[in-house]
Amino acid sequence: MNQWISNYLSAQKAAHDSIPLDTVKELIGDMRAALRDGRRIFVFGNGGSAANASHFATDLGKGASDKVGKRFHVLSLNDNISWMTALANDYSYEDVFVGQLQNYAGRGDFALGISVSGNSPNCVKAMIWAKQNGLRTAALVGARRGRMAEIADRVIVIADTHYGRVEDVQMTICHMLCYAFIEHPEWAE
Repeated sequence: MNQWISNYLSAQKAAHDSIPLDTVKELIGDMRAALRDGRRIFVFGNGGSAANASHFATDLGKGASDKVGKRFHVLSLNDNISWMTALANDYSYEDVFVGQLQNYAGRGDFALGISVSGNSPNCVKAMIWAKQNGLRTAALVGARRGRMAEIADRVIVIADTHYGRVEDVQMTICHMLCYAFIEHPEWAE
């Protein structure tokens, strides 16, 4: 068991070491621009990635906003379960995110999709719609990349396919996007 734990932690470290620092810096710049310009930030994912999306929206919307003294307009599209189930029931599960973007999003807003596979049909459809409607887009995906990596303006590929490890690294990236402003509120200016 000790060997398995040691191997797991070694693989987790390697996954974290695959984070492209320049792309994280660019995403921090995207968050800053959205704040400065009063743009909305939409985030979405399935399963563990949905939990990461909700966590990110909380940290950016509350924690980072409190520190910079200006509010990030951030919304996790995973958090209105009655709307999601209405869209899934009346249209399809592929429409649970795009249906919300159609109501909320506008040109110049920002969409962040989180998916280990990069191929979740509802995330892909939302990314396509976002690109077609003038949103800036980013995807956090695992080593298989998937369609989201082909669509998004900015892509961070975590060099692993293990769902747990990739989701942990994706949350680390989300925390960096928030804590950049929590620990350095002057970067919001």
